[in-house]
Amino acid sequence: MNSSQKGDGSVVRTVKLASISLLTLGALSGMVRSLHAGETISPRRLIEVVDISGPVVSPDGRQVAFRTEQASVERNTYDSMWYVQNMDGKTPPRRVGEGGAPLRSSAGLSQPAFAVWSSHGRWIYYRALMDGKVGVWRASADGSSAMSLTNDPADVRNFLLSADGKTLNYSVGATRDEVIAAEQSEYERGIHVDSSVPIGQGGLFRSGNVEGRLATQRLDVMGDGFARVPLLSGVPDRWKAIDLVTGKTRDLAASEVPSPQTIASALPKGESKPWRFALDTVNHRVALLTRVGDQGNLVQKPGIELSVMLGKNSPRHIECQAEPCVNKAISGVQWKPGSEEVVYTVTDPTEGLAQSIFRWNVKNGEVMPVARSVGLLNGGQRYGLEDPGCGLSSTALVCVAADANRPPRVEKIDLETGKRQVLFDPNASLAADISADMPVKLLRWKDAKGRLFTGQFFAARRTGDRPPPLFIAYYLCPGFLRSGYGGEWPLATFAEHGISALCINYGPFSFDAVERYNQGLSAVKSAVDLLASSGEIDRTRVGMGELSFGTEITMWTAFNSDLLAATSITGAVLSRSMYLHGSLKGKEFMSRTRKVWQLGPPDETPEQWKRIGLELNLDKIRSPVLMQVPEQEYVWLLDSAVPLMLDHKADLYVFPQAPHFKFQPRQLLAANERNVDWFRFWLQDYEDPDPEKNGQYAVWREMKAHASNRGDNTAGSRSD
Repeated sequence: MNSSQKGDGSVVRTVKLASISLLTLGALSGMVRSLHAGETISPRRLIEVVDISGPVVSPDGRQVAFRTEQASVERNTYDSMWYVQNMDGKTPPRRVGEGGAPLRSSAGLSQPAFAVWSSHGRWIYYRALMDGKVGVWRASADGSSAMSLTNDPADVRNFLLSADGKTLNYSVGATRDEVIAAEQSEYERGIHVDSSVPIGQGGLFRSGNVEGRLATQRLDVMGDGFARVPLLSGVPDRWKAIDLVTGKTRDLAASEVPSPQTIASALPKGESKPWRFALDTVNHRVALLTRVGDQGNLVQKPGIELSVMLGKNSPRHIECQAEPCVNKAISGVQWKPGSEEVVYTVTDPTEGLAQSIFRWNVKNGEVMPVARSVGLLNGGQRYGLEDPGCGLSSTALVCVAADANRPPRVEKIDLETGKRQVLFDPNASLAADISADMPVKLLRWKDAKGRLFTGQFFAARRTGDRPPPLFIAYYLCPGFLRSGYGGEWPLATFAEHGISALCINYGPFSFDAVERYNQGLSAVKSAVDLLASSGEIDRTRVGMGELSFGTEITMWTAFNSDLLAATSITGAVLSRSMYLHGSLKGKEFMSRTRKVWQLGPPDETPEQWKRIGLELNLDKIRSPVLMQVPEQEYVWLLDSAVPLMLDHKADLYVFPQAPHFKFQPRQLLAANERNVDWFRFWLQDYEDPDPEKNGQYAVWREMKAHASNRGDNTAGSRSD
């Protein structure tokens, strides 16, 4: 059976497993119907890309398991599926079990897939959200069966398979009924507002998608921002054990709770925790990635040191001193099974975050290259958040590869020869269309201060003698660039419609807010100068937009330069209302705002508020602003949005129940298509003839008329 997710995150069983291909055909049919005339790379195709994650190789090295995840705009759902494929690649992968509705962080990002092989390689175990319950499932590697092993009244938080494979240990918190009862009690008795209540979001009662349902949330008291957790998430873990032979379940006593080896248990007492690490539990070794160098005013030290520790009782570090290790942006590390080798990944900022993989023999110090990519080679996490790495055996890696103009696919890489073999490519058709019609190239340039920047440039199809307009997304550009980092700006679609697109990677992150923002502004200005001087873009028709930090740089550029003719943002920037709400969290929040933005209360640091506060610089904004904001954040933007709307400089849309990263397919499609319409309107004077869009264009025409009367810096108000 196939699981799909409603807009509210709940799971619906739709068809039998064997009929999944019919769903795929239906999605393709719907996709074709959605294409605009002459449009090949539509926002819908980019949203419905098949993502792949969690490759893990079987103990004998002969098979690999991985999970796919695909949005369906037609059903406003996500379909996910676990596959197993033979490592020789001679046969297609087998569908072995449903993945359920993807579990997500409070920000809306899909959490990394996680599966465990049985010791004999006959089964895989994984956590899945099915029918409103998060449980542990077991699927046969041959695809013959899949079944739920847990039937607990609470959602499973974690699980461990015993070494002999006979027992499954798992942890739970509060039961689902207890959570619902607590939410209902608050509804009836009133929610007591304290430092844990997210008062800045649209609703306080069941307003966020959490593990398949609309749930009441709290701020994470352990975090330093506005991350959210479910109500009663603080209930301690309770561990249980299932006898996989008899099927009987029992509670574990405190003395029986499994204690998997952690980094703390592997390090000598007093040793500081590294940035990232990999444990060799068989030989009691640990590979360490440690940040080093002069931190200065940067958020992180600039260098990475790779070393190993040969055991808790042997605290001596062995550093990798070979040239491929030193002064490299190492981002991931793993132990090659049964060997003296550490496999590590370099994510090179000078190559546009392209990843390369090496292996280091800790005994003789030799480092050998394994593979080099122009994009990502990892476990499938395109956002790079604690990526678990490629699947690894004694002879090969299995990675999810993705490049700026090529969607994710599964690749096997021979550790000795570096030979790469595509095992599974579910996005081949889209890849062919983009490579045939959309040239993408890595740009490198320096600003006036000599700082190096990189970005991926989508050159537009040119018509006539005038250079095309340019759209800029400033934040991060890893892997396949479907719709910018925030997922709402379809770069290839812009280029197909005659607007070149440039995704810029941000530089070293400084604690000094003005320095940090000016670095972004300098990156944008120097990129525009570079492309305009070579005749590739029209500098009078430049648009910009992104999410989160990209939103901050977009608006900083808007009120500190005349570069932009139109802007588009999602989410809020730090405002006085956000500061007021955050101050309820106390010293932790106040300390963070001083450190990251150099801001105290508005009456205490008025000059800094005037310098960087968007709502205090609205008079400097001349380019129109499209605001497509998640409900959880829109209140913090109203300080700026309302005055701009009253001055006919902004258009605001709020997406109900959406978190920081929108993920509901229909909401994403609406945001993407509106961004295409917005920038075509302001940069090309084009209006889609679809009568259903008359309302939006009426608003935008009025904005353009007011901009023309004011002589604002917009493409539509210029005589040139």
